[in-house]
Amino acid sequence: MVPVFSRGRQIVNHGAQRQSHYQGKMYVNLLSSLEGEMAVRLARGAIDYALAKKPKPFLALTPVFREKRGVFVTLTKAGELRGCIGFPYPVMPLGDAIEDAAVAAATGDPRFPPVRKDELASLRLEVTILTVPVPLECEPDKRPEKVEVGRHGLIVRGMGTSGLLLPQVAPEYGWDSRTFLEHTCMKAGLHGRSWTRVNVDVLTFEGQIFTEPL
Repeated sequence: MVPVFSRGRQIVNHGAQRQSHYQGKMYVNLLSSLEGEMAVRLARGAIDYALAKKPKPFLALTPVFREKRGVFVTLTKAGELRGCIGFPYPVMPLGDAIEDAAVAAATGDPRFPPVRKDELASLRLEVTILTVPVPLECEPDKRPEKVEVGRHGLIVRGMGTSGLLLPQVAPEYGWDSRTFLEHTCMKAGLHGRSWTRVNVDVLTFEGQIFTEPL
């Protein structure tokens, strides 16, 4: 599956403790804080190796990294977005997905030139581990009531296109759920009110966010 690009810059760590999160009919084990640190180091190691041929760190990865998960890797520089690419769906083991998304965010985000070797030290990485996206099961006019800002990320899909925004984007910009829906539609290249159409699907997902320390 080809990775897609998104954006997200809020600095949060939702991995303080391991628990099972129920989503629809699926239980998803959350990553611990230690596993979140491993995820960030894995992403950093992949970028440093790809751009500067630095040896990858040895990490004793836990079994969760062999589970298929969706993930996004966000790069910032001086607080500004520098790249964000990932896999919305669990199409490969988490460890592989993190490395692929990290390198793609650094070298393949079409909104930015590729990261240069001399930029590596000034980058800050954020890894967002996703739950499986699920459709909102309600009439289109009820969708804003079902979207929880600060908890949900959104995918809008229909009319031959799709767009995604991570959970941290809406709080960052102070959007309410209706505005969040509109911007996700626009991310897909659709009119902002397309979420009201029955032939446009809206899916929600959640994310654990782990960020490199300052």
